[in-house]
Amino acid sequence: MHSLWIRFSVASLALTASSFWSGLAFAQTGPAKVTVAEVVERDLSAGRTFVGTVEPRRHSSIGSAVSGRVTSFLVNEGDRVTKGQPLAKLLTRNVEIQIAAAKAEHELRKHELLELKNGARAEERRESEARMQAASAAMKLSLTKLARVRGLIERNAATRDEIDEVVAVSETANAMHLAAKAAHDLVIAGPRPERIAQAEARAEAAEEEVNRLLDILAKHTITSPFDGYVVAEHTEEGQWIESGKLVAEVVEVDPIEIRVAVQESYIPRLTLGTTARIDIEALPSQTFVGTVIAIVPKGDVKSRTFPVRIELKNQWQSDETPLLKPGMFAKVELPVDQKSHVLLVPKDSLVLGGPQPVVFVVTPDEKNKKTTVRPVSVQLGIAVNSWIEVRGDLKAKDKVVVEGNERLRAGAEIEIQPPSKKSTTPKEPSPTANQAE
Repeated sequence: MHSLWIRFSVASLALTASSFWSGLAFAQTGPAKVTVAEVVERDLSAGRTFVGTVEPRRHSSIGSAVSGRVTSFLVNEGDRVTKGQPLAKLLTRNVEIQIAAAKAEHELRKHELLELKNGARAEERRESEARMQAASAAMKLSLTKLARVRGLIERNAATRDEIDEVVAVSETANAMHLAAKAAHDLVIAGPRPERIAQAEARAEAAEEEVNRLLDILAKHTITSPFDGYVVAEHTEEGQWIESGKLVAEVVEVDPIEIRVAVQESYIPRLTLGTTARIDIEALPSQTFVGTVIAIVPKGDVKSRTFPVRIELKNQWQSDETPLLKPGMFAKVELPVDQKSHVLLVPKDSLVLGGPQPVVFVVTPDEKNKKTTVRPVSVQLGIAVNSWIEVRGDLKAKDKVVVEGNERLRAGAEIEIQPPSKKSTTPKEPSPTANQAE
């Protein structure tokens, strides 16, 4: 009996201590600080669900622009690549030799052009001037001799042969002087513009040949045209590939697209910019919102459906792989039915992961002067920007928790705070618009 009383006393003491520390912990924690927003009612087109497929924004089958042997294949299927990142390299030795020869030819043509533009050197000008002066002196000497001979003729002291010889020498000296002067003038004037233009054309042609070969060299490195993921390999190191043959395939996954087939009767009610709610079968605990970016104006003649493309920003997992992957099955709700009154809540107010989405509704407790919350299971409808239609035990003007709702429980006490700087209350949708604002 005494032992039983001791065990009962110890148990009571432990229970009292547990209650004390639990109460102390609650007192220290206090009400959960949350941000809230009102449930709004709008007159919007009702939604209809269509099935679709997640597709990459761009899918590029990358080929080689030149023929050659693959010396390096640098990626594998599933690798993430950036724009301009090399995927494969081809043997370039032959092209490098041609480039070296073309650069040497270009240098030769440039120096030829520079030589013409610079004209004669100072030494060449002085040499030309000296020759002209020598020719001038010879001409003056010949003229002096000619005058002397003519005086002798007048005194009958010279023969006709002598005067003819002196005249010939004088004319030769005069011609040599004219030739020397013309050569000097050419040296001073420099090369003709036509010769400079010809040299410029030869230099430009040599430069373009270098550029042509450099372009061919660049084509020996096959690169990714955009950021994305390698989804297929079509060659390996050591393999010979012909020009135009495929090397790899790359897809862009951010942003990602959903492609759905919409019946022709709904197409007139759908416009670009319309917001769509997207459910991915492989990700049942998440809801996505996208925007209609294209309504392809050519339908399938058998099914009478038109392709509609919906774009949304992808999300990244902890291993840096995309959450939404091309090929996933999707269900898309588009506002294409008749208009009706619907209730909308901010997308951030949804708590997913359970059997049904839940929102926490603010419930004032006037008796205890506290503010608590109650969970309300909802069914989701159409999306309008960052708002989503909900159906459940809600009414307009109810307040739902949009920030701080991750750890709330039924009946939890809360303290309403203004929105933090990192998150703002979403702008309410217009009274009648289903399109993105």
